[in-house]
Amino acid sequence: MARANEVGKVGRRVGKVINKVVECGKKWEKKPTFESNSAPSEMVNLIGVYECKLDAKGRAPLPAALKKQLAALAEGGFVLKRSVFSKCLELYPMEEWNAVMGQVGQLNRFVKKHADFIRMFTAGVKPVELDNAGRILIPKDLMTFAGLGETLVFASAPFGLEIWDKEAYENVVQASEADFGALAEEVMGQSNERPNHVS
Repeated sequence: MARANEVGKVGRRVGKVINKVVECGKKWEKKPTFESNSAPSEMVNLIGVYECKLDAKGRAPLPAALKKQLAALAEGGFVLKRSVFSKCLELYPMEEWNAVMGQVGQLNRFVKKHADFIRMFTAGVKPVELDNAGRILIPKDLMTFAGLGETLVFASAPFGLEIWDKEAYENVVQASEADFGALAEEVMGQSNERPNHVS
């Protein structure tokens, strides 16, 4: 009888271990959904296109109207990175960048395409802050990537700002004007759903 009780206890213990392993397995089987479990951050809603002069040390003074819009976000700092699709830079408020990286972090780094994407997406990423004069320092490697000259354009975007060389920005906008109506219809006219603004 004692022997039977002992075997029964061992069986129950083994059953508990198996149940834990199964539960762990279920967690690992879940695929990324790219939905954050945390409360959504407030949408960055900057407005306008602005010009400024880059100084000899690579510092770009933010225009007063833009500095005012960014004042509430300046304390957390910013992230500066290369654009995926254009020869320009992207400036993210830190909270917005953390939300994007929350999505990127759900990719499986043991899948080569995912690992390659993560590496390229984060290449050259730099944390930046506004100095006391309201300027951001643009690192040389990012200046070279975007071909930045003396005059810059800060263009508002859903995630923050795009930073362009003035001539390159004007060329892109002018080249796109003829096709913009068709593009707007294709992108915005096919659905009543809100588009995804993640860059």
